[in-house]
Order: sequence, then structure tokens, then C-alpha cells
Amino acid sequence: MSAPPRRGRPIAVEEPVDGGIGPFVAAHRAGLGAVAVVAVAALAGWSIWSRVADSASAHPDGVLATDAVDVRGVASWVRCDLKAEALRNASLDGGLPLDDPELARRLARAFDMHPWVRQVVAVTLRHPAAATVQILCREPVAMVSVKGGLLAIDAEAVVLPSADFTADAAALYPRIAGVDSSPQGPEGSPWGDPVVEEGAALAVAIGPEWKPLGLTECRPTVTYGQRRWELIGPPPRTIRFG
Repeated sequence: MSAPPRRGRPIAVEEPVDGGIGPFVAAHRAGLGAVAVVAVAALAGWSIWSRVADSASAHPDGVLATDAVDVRGVASWVRCDLKAEALRNASLDGGLPLDDPELARRLARAFDMHPWVRQVVAVTLRHPAAATVQILCREPVAMVSVKGGLLAIDAEAVVLPSADFTADAAALYPRIAGVDSSPQGPEGSPWGDPVVEEGAALAVAIGPEWKPLGLTECRPTVTYGQRRWELIGPPPRTIRFG
């Protein structure tokens, strides 16, 4: 005999309590009041902090102006306004909030990108708003002859801002001739040619002897498949090197 069909158990449904939300509010009045007090206090605190933070950022003591940035280590041969150029190129020539956690890093990056700067040694922030940036500058060692004039380089064959040199100042440096290449990047970047790198190293090696020997330029030559250098002075002075 077949079993009688099982009847599903009905889902219990609580009957709504008459009276709406009123009884609930009455029963929990103290708790709701405490929540309201906390919410109002939090909102008031946030509002006050927002006004204080905005006021602190706008206060002169909390804003770093360009005049308050002290740059140390600028070499005597740098004729441009290195600080102004570095800050302007990095869009940091406006007021900078001293409470910016990235401010020291941003200043270091700005000066590190300048073609005259070899290294940013340290950045120190102080209050009232002031900063000290310690740098090491690249030193020119030679001028490379190119079409249209001369380009300055340092000991690592990094191209320097030639606009900082007058014709008389450029003439004081050893001249590297016989270079067929052009710089592979902007000022502040390596030239990218082994010939220029060798010429820079040669200028550093001979150093102060250039003037006593009456030398004015050096140029590469190839002998038996090997590159050598000629040091040129007043005719007929030529010294073979390497």
C-alpha cells in the first residue's frame, strides 16, 4: 500500500506587532541617544580638523617658498640660476606645503634632474618652512668640437649646459676633435660614444699639464687597427699618446 503523501511543514510567520516604530524607539531611547551624540561629536571633530588643517597649510610657516630653499654646493663654474631652473622644471616653484610627506623626495628629484647636478647629497626640512639641499656639481673637463661650435662634457662624458660658457671660458678647456657622433640624449645625459669617453679620460689624465705643454686639442687616429690619440699644440707640436 502506498504511503500517504507527506505534507510540507508550513513556514512560521511572525505576526507584525501593532504600533510601528514607536515602541522600538521608546524601548531603545537611551542607546539611540548615545549613538546620536557620538555621530554629532565625530562630525564636529572632522569639521574642526578640516578647518585647522586648511589653516595650517595656508599659514606662511607651513608653506615652503622658493626663497626659503637654500642650495649648497653650487660650483663656481655654474653661471645659471640652478635653484630656479630645478624648481621651475619640476613645477615646484610655487608654495609647497611643509606637511607633504613626499616633499623631501620631490625636492631631491627636482635637483637630481638638473644637468649640472651629479648627486643630491641631502635634503633637510625645517620649521618654520625652510629647506636645505646639499648637492655635488659636475665639473667640465673638455669641450667637444661639433658642427656649429663646442659642447662641454665632464669626466664621465656627460653633456653639460654649454650655454653657461662664453667663448673665452670654453677656450680654457682641452678640445676634443675628430668626433663624428652627436649626443644621444639631452644635457645631463652621457654622450654615448666611446671616442668621447676616451677623450674625456685623456683630458683628466693629462689635467694641469695641458697648459704647460702648450696643448690645445686632442684627436683620435687609427694605427694598425688600433685607436690612438694625438695631442696637438702650436705647429708643429704633436704628441702621440697611447
